[in-house]
Amino acid sequence: MRRKIGILCASDSELEPFLPLLTDVTVSESAMLKVYDGRLDGMPAAALYSGVCKVNAAVAAQVLLDRYGAEVVVNAGTCGGMSPEVGLFDTVVATETAYHDVAEEILTEFHPWMPSVWFPSDRGLLEAARAVAGRRGNMRFGRMVTGELFVEQERRQSICERFAPLAVDMESAAVAHVCYVNRIPFLSVRTVTDTEEAAGEAVFERNCARASELSRDVVRELLREWAKAE
Repeated sequence: MRRKIGILCASDSELEPFLPLLTDVTVSESAMLKVYDGRLDGMPAAALYSGVCKVNAAVAAQVLLDRYGAEVVVNAGTCGGMSPEVGLFDTVVATETAYHDVAEEILTEFHPWMPSVWFPSDRGLLEAARAVAGRRGNMRFGRMVTGELFVEQERRQSICERFAPLAVDMESAAVAHVCYVNRIPFLSVRTVTDTEEAAGEAVFERNCARASELSRDVVRELLREWAKAE
């Protein structure tokens, strides 16, 4: 039997492209979150949007695991480009994720006593994503970092020097954190809405819908690849 997939997006705009693809759907609520529980391309799946920020994302991830039986979690949606390697509408697949606004020793010297600040992505999901990348353009693999604020120019350089990320968002590391302590496979797949050259919330808003659809397309393809190996 196939493992159940949890699809977690930050916003309703990022989740919306997935909803027409879900079949046999039951809609319910948990922790003030609306969860769409059904099937995606024949695979059991539960999907929701968490709301923005790390705590909301962590709550949503634990809900998917505890109350909806998700055995794999994919964080989908949008991100901001940090590296000159990525451009608008490139899809970034995180090989590992970290917080850019949490002191390192909080994770390494206290629970969950990590060897570093980086949460590794699941190898099987990454392999599936790499197979998809061989057929698609505009996919990039590398580090993604998470923090609570839109990254303004003055903070960009510091984050790049410390972490060398391809992209930044507000939720991925929190979802990865929950999956790490629960020993659940995790992957973040996010498409770039804004970069250093094309920056600001207005740019993000303008590009969000298209980027969300691109992220959905990659997630759908990689899950099909992943299911073949199950």
